[in-house]
Amino acid sequence: MVRPARLLSFTLCLSALAPAVVAQQSSGPPKKTAPKKTAAEIDPMAEMRRATAVSLVNTLADDARMFRDPVLRARVQARAADALWDTDRERARMLFRRAWDEAETADAEADKRVAEERQRQTRERGSFSLQLPPSLRTEVLRLVAKHDRALGEEFLAKLDESRKRETENAVTSGDRQPDAAPGGEQRRPDPLDTPPAIAKRLRLAIQLLQDGDAERAIQFADPALGAVTTPALEFLTRLRQKNAQAADERYAALVGRAALDPSSDANTGSLLASYLFTPTLYMTFTPDGGSSANSWGRDFPAPTDIAPPLRAAYFRTAASILLRPTPPPEQDRTSTGRAGWYMVIARLMPLFDQFAPDSSPALHAKMASLKPDMPYEMKLTDGSDVATRGIVPEDPNHDHVQDALNRLDHAKNSDERDAIYVDAIFSALQKKDPRVEEFLDKIEDTDLRQRVRAYVDFRATRAAVDDKDVNEVLRLARGSGLTSIQRAWALTEAARLLAKSDSPRAVALLDEALKEAKEHIDDSSPERVSALVAVATQLVELDRPRAWDVMLQVVKASNAAKDYTGEDGRINTRLETKNMTMRSSDGAQSFDLNDIFARLAREDLQRAIDLAHGFDGESPRAIATLAIARTVLEKGEKKQVRAASN
Repeated sequence: MVRPARLLSFTLCLSALAPAVVAQQSSGPPKKTAPKKTAAEIDPMAEMRRATAVSLVNTLADDARMFRDPVLRARVQARAADALWDTDRERARMLFRRAWDEAETADAEADKRVAEERQRQTRERGSFSLQLPPSLRTEVLRLVAKHDRALGEEFLAKLDESRKRETENAVTSGDRQPDAAPGGEQRRPDPLDTPPAIAKRLRLAIQLLQDGDAERAIQFADPALGAVTTPALEFLTRLRQKNAQAADERYAALVGRAALDPSSDANTGSLLASYLFTPTLYMTFTPDGGSSANSWGRDFPAPTDIAPPLRAAYFRTAASILLRPTPPPEQDRTSTGRAGWYMVIARLMPLFDQFAPDSSPALHAKMASLKPDMPYEMKLTDGSDVATRGIVPEDPNHDHVQDALNRLDHAKNSDERDAIYVDAIFSALQKKDPRVEEFLDKIEDTDLRQRVRAYVDFRATRAAVDDKDVNEVLRLARGSGLTSIQRAWALTEAARLLAKSDSPRAVALLDEALKEAKEHIDDSSPERVSALVAVATQLVELDRPRAWDVMLQVVKASNAAKDYTGEDGRINTRLETKNMTMRSSDGAQSFDLNDIFARLAREDLQRAIDLAHGFDGESPRAIATLAIARTVLEKGEKKQVRAASN
């Protein structure tokens, strides 16, 4: 009993002392907390720069109403609204509405031109190949959706109503693809042809998905998912990463419609297979047995969680389409013809053997019935390597170069031999086979040899830049295969790669690129401006005073090149032979004015503004001005956030 008493006594003592301690602590003077500094106090000039930037954007937005180009009018006002949103939302909404009105007019004019060109090409050639113009309403809507859901819904409803009217007008006016090609022969459908209205709708839906708005993307895409098109399949593939159930349900409906559609043919089955097995690769085949491979991405592997009933539904539909009766040659209007039909079955056979073996015997019999119509050369190789691309893993030891060379014994003339060497060159290029140059020299047609060399050299240059192989980039840049703009770009990219490790050499390469631009690119060519911008962009980190000097040359060159826009950041290459057409479009961000003006504005705002005002062209002046203003406004917002958190 003694120990508890002592414990109680000790506790009482502590209790008695506690008030005194508290009183003693509270008797001292309270500590003063330093008030948080505002962004203006941290940087007294910040508010002035911000006011300057806002004034720049407002003036530009008003000037844009008088621009000659309706596309530029819409685009600049929309971007101005985007830049002003956090500063003046009412003004930004008004600019978005003005941009929408301009975009409606510009899109209508563009659609009319596309329709006229499509009809002309179809009338003259029986087919058409068009590059669809950008959908300006889509661009405006995408910017609006970032800020104002209600306004976005309003514009979305307007766009939806517009598309409905376009579809109705096309039906009632008979504005559709003609059934006949030149000479009265009925044309075959193009499996990759997507009506412009559908393509634009799905393009916007994909952009909404990329912006994280899956719900609205689905809402907008649904009316365009009635037919098997490559944009529809791309949308469903992208949607599956965000909402697999919604994507699978829509794919199942697409498969069901394809089974009942009398116009479905073998290419329909090939395209539908992509969703399940090769999400980013679309393979189609032509009546001569040729193939077309279209790929759009890398980060979408084949799904591993496809429900067996969905997969079974695909194979039932594919088998029913592939086993349809073969029409007589004179009545065959399928996109594949007999040879392409054979190739589609050859492509899908490994999948049928694995997942739907009950259909395999009938499909093998169908192939046997179609094989007599295969071109002789295709019979030799069976086309299996091309046909099963993406489905059957490629044998790393297989020598495609030798496959091509083996066909030389069957070549009947120099044209056929040249075509074989072209195939060997591209196979060798993929494998980094050193015989590329040897095969190039064996092409007898001088013009073809030069065109192939130019295409191959730039593809190799692009690969060397990606691999950061400066020596290989320079070897190709100093060869004879590249155009002047390609050479200037390669030299500036080599300089970028060397900037940190060997800055004197990097500067020397930029001098070389500058000389190439001035001496070998025409004064009035937009390519000359792009090359100079690329040089200035790399000089910013290496020699800032010279970067400013080169930008003065950029302004002068731009004023002489009336077609320069300031957003020319791509290098397009094309190779067309008798047997194939190859196109590539590579990003060249250093050609754009956005980056260089953003960097210069951070150093000297007023000097950058004066430089931008030197452009005579409406587009480069607008691009430069927006880049300057956005740099200031975004920088100011970040500073305000940091000041508020300190």
